[in-house]
Amino acid sequence: MAVSASWRRVGAAALCLAGFAGPAITAELEASGELRLQGEALSVNDAGPLAAANALVPGIVPIAGSGLRAEAQLRGSWHPAATRPWLSSLDADVLLAANRPQGGPIDNASRINELHAASDFGAWQFGIGKKIVGWDVGFGFRPNDVVQQERRRTLLPQTPEGRPLLQLEHFSAEQAATLVWVNPHHAGDPDDEQRGAGESALAARWYSRQGAADWHGFARWGEHTHASVGAALAWVATDELELHASARALQRHDGWQIDPLASDAPVMSNPWSLATLGRTSQWLLGASWTGEQRQSLLLEYWYDGTTLSDDQWDRWMARNQGLAAFGAVPGLPVGLVNATAGNLAWQATPFETPNLRRDNVFVRLAWQPDHWLLSADALITPADGGRIVTLGVQWQGDRLRLNAVWRWYGGPADSLFAQLPQRRVGVLAAAWAF
Repeated sequence: MAVSASWRRVGAAALCLAGFAGPAITAELEASGELRLQGEALSVNDAGPLAAANALVPGIVPIAGSGLRAEAQLRGSWHPAATRPWLSSLDADVLLAANRPQGGPIDNASRINELHAASDFGAWQFGIGKKIVGWDVGFGFRPNDVVQQERRRTLLPQTPEGRPLLQLEHFSAEQAATLVWVNPHHAGDPDDEQRGAGESALAARWYSRQGAADWHGFARWGEHTHASVGAALAWVATDELELHASARALQRHDGWQIDPLASDAPVMSNPWSLATLGRTSQWLLGASWTGEQRQSLLLEYWYDGTTLSDDQWDRWMARNQGLAAFGAVPGLPVGLVNATAGNLAWQATPFETPNLRRDNVFVRLAWQPDHWLLSADALITPADGGRIVTLGVQWQGDRLRLNAVWRWYGGPADSLFAQLPQRRVGVLAAAWAF
């Protein structure tokens, strides 16, 4: 039976980890892992552009439903027995994963999260390979996460997939500076092949601790988005209160745009595309309070100028209504009905973005008694009253962890969250660490 290329890559990394454990260097290998099983139940929304497309032509857009996922995550770190400044460590994080959607075939979701080597020259360190480099201070959103660009507010905590990079760092007692060349293998590629986190870019961070305050400065030069600069602050004001803020100014950014010729009538190809757009900004303000009984409250407000404006979403809504009305015309030829359904499905394209609205409010309550973690949070978009509410329960033992999470998408009928493909999502998961 043929073995897929992705399985071969993951298998090769796993063999590399096993190869570190030779008899002469066994003491230098640190290894750990986790087995996870997750079941997800999802209810499909009966509103929104995908629902309208399926109402015109049933099944034209299959929407993923409930399913199972099995994972094995393997981590290893090897340190040479002899002193070798040019190779101080070799680290790997491999995820073996398979999805089984309800009524569908098993899908291989394995990947290499990290595989990188580090060199240690005292205050200077150099790294090369695939690595997770997460920056900034926010919880729900991070404007200055310019290397990893990690998706936030996932249903369950998960290790993100690192980025290929070269990294140079310098440390002192109270300060650190980092320079990263991310995605060097994409240098010179066409713009459409290196959008978002895949862009080849130089990024730098400066960090300084001054008493109870952590100061951060950021700069980035992307191959087609060019310059951006940012700053962040995290300040522990009292034993219970922490304040944080982050801001970034961008010379250019990648964003969705629609073909200006697209109207309420169907067109032949998807009118939505990613393009390099002009100047914008992102910022976040937040505060967190922690009580003596390990209860906490987090409040954040952020603005993301890289997503569609309110006026653009209004035009998006008007086009949805126009297409639905066009497709409902009595006696419309089958070909035009199919084309209209396809155009409605394409209207879900700009949903693929970290934030749908530019202005966002996030609030999270949590309580951590003994082995338990109970949480409730809500993401609210003031522009249309949309909201995403999430409830979570976690129990953590020495090795076993159990999770239950429920998320609901809603708001007024014309809010964006109320038009997403899913309405409710529930997850049960178990993990065993070794």
